[in-house]
Formats: sequence, structure tokens, C-alpha cells
Amino acid sequence: MKLEHPHHAAPSDAANRLAIAPVICYPVEGLPALDLAVYRFARIGWEKTAEVLVPPREARCFKVPAGQFFRITSVDGPQVGDLNLWNAGDLGERFFSGKTRALHGTHLSTGDRMWSNFPSLRPIATITDDSLDWYGFDGFGGSVHDVIGTRCDPYTHNLLSHGGQYHHCCHSNLTRALADATGLPLHEAEMHVHDVLNVFMCTGFTRDTGQYFMKQSPVRPGDYLEFFAEIDLSGALSACPGGDCSTEHSSDQAACYPLLVEVFQPKSAPIGWVSPCPNGYDQSHGR
Repeated sequence: MKLEHPHHAAPSDAANRLAIAPVICYPVEGLPALDLAVYRFARIGWEKTAEVLVPPREARCFKVPAGQFFRITSVDGPQVGDLNLWNAGDLGERFFSGKTRALHGTHLSTGDRMWSNFPSLRPIATITDDSLDWYGFDGFGGSVHDVIGTRCDPYTHNLLSHGGQYHHCCHSNLTRALADATGLPLHEAEMHVHDVLNVFMCTGFTRDTGQYFMKQSPVRPGDYLEFFAEIDLSGALSACPGGDCSTEHSSDQAACYPLLVEVFQPKSAPIGWVSPCPNGYDQSHGR
């Protein structure tokens, strides 16, 4: 957070330094081209093969085979969700929110990919439709589906509330759901829970202090975010205890609602689609 009153005076060339134009760190023109039309065509005649209803202030796991779609839908009332994704055959490969943010920006929407961690660093899911894509960025700099925040967790809650004990933070929910689905002890499952895609959450950074903020989500019942599984996926979704995150999270006071996860199998794979291989970097020459 920037100091309201800096301790040091601005140098004589401060205006010139401030005026230097930014440079995009990771130009995405070098990424493999994405033709959304082939994904849309593949949805024609798809068949729903599974669904999971995630209760308020809880989390549930689900699986999506490579080449199938899954959709997260708001039902009953406005609700934010925290999403984790893993390689279904290897929990060590999981969604890498930091690199996804560096490549695609602070908030994701249609056409953006979700990338996995090192050393695989490959697209594991592609966002193929977003009913909130109309929102863009509002006057506060807020937008939806962020990869800025981590997930509400009991450790930070304990720190900021001076000893408060709360057990339905998204981190806790995801940990319990993964332990239930895999049979791992809670302490081992917790090590696999990772930074999330904040589905439907409306967030940004304040212009004056650069602090992470949240505001009431624009999500309404029927809104959805749709993905294509590029590899065999295991997922976990938490219905955040903050509900639409208009006032607070990590609380039993907010109105909360379920989220629906549906899995769809297309009649045929998108034309030309091949499940991506792990990253081709040659580690033998040094990491």
C-alpha cells in the first residue's frame, strides 16, 4: 500500500519517470491460436453426463474428462464461487493462477485459458462462454472472474479478527471436499488446495491505495461460466460464505445460495482439437 504522505520528495525528473509508457510483460500473440467457433460448434447436440449441486458455504468435487465441457451456474440467488482444478491423474499438476494472470490479465472471460503449474505449464481448461462478459470493467476498475485474490481462509481470518475461528472459509471448504473425494487426511489434502479462479466475484484494485477490493457481484440466477477441459480434470468448487461478496466474506451473516456444476459430452471433439502435452522446455540444461 502506498504511503499517503511519502517520506521522500519527488526528484526533478519525476514527471518524466511517471510518464513512461508501460510494456506488456507477456505478449500472448505467441500462444497457439484459439478458434472459439469450433468449440461452439462442438456444443451442438451435447449430452449432460453429470451434475453436482454445491451447497451454500460448502464445497464439492467433480470430474471432467478431456474433451468435455463443464458449466458453473448460479441458482436461486447471487453467489460467488472459488474454483480449484487439478490433473485428474496427478494432483501435483494444478491450476496456476499467477501465470494465468500474467498471460491473460486480472480477470478472465471467454477465450482465456487456465494454465497449470511448472513444469507442465499447459492449458488445462479454456473458457468457452461467459454470460457476464457484458460487464467489462466498471468505473471503480472492478470486473468479474478474478485471478487476483487467493481464497478466503481461516488463517487470515484469525489474523485480522484477532483470534476468530471460522470453519467455512473457501480454503476450508475446498480442503474438506478434496479429502472426502480422495480419502486423503485433511492435512495432506490442504497442501493441494491452491489459489483459485473467483467465479462471479467482482473485484479490482483501489486507485488511491492499490488495495484489493470486492463489491456486489452482478451475477443473477441463470448466469454461468463455461469451460472446456483440455486434459482430464478433477475440480472442486466452494460456494463462498460471502454470498455475492457485497459486504464481507468468512461470515455466516451473508445470504448464500448453491452453485450448480454440469458436465457435458459433445457428440464429437472440436475440429482439430488435441489435448495439449506438458510444456516442452528441456530441463536437462538447468532450471
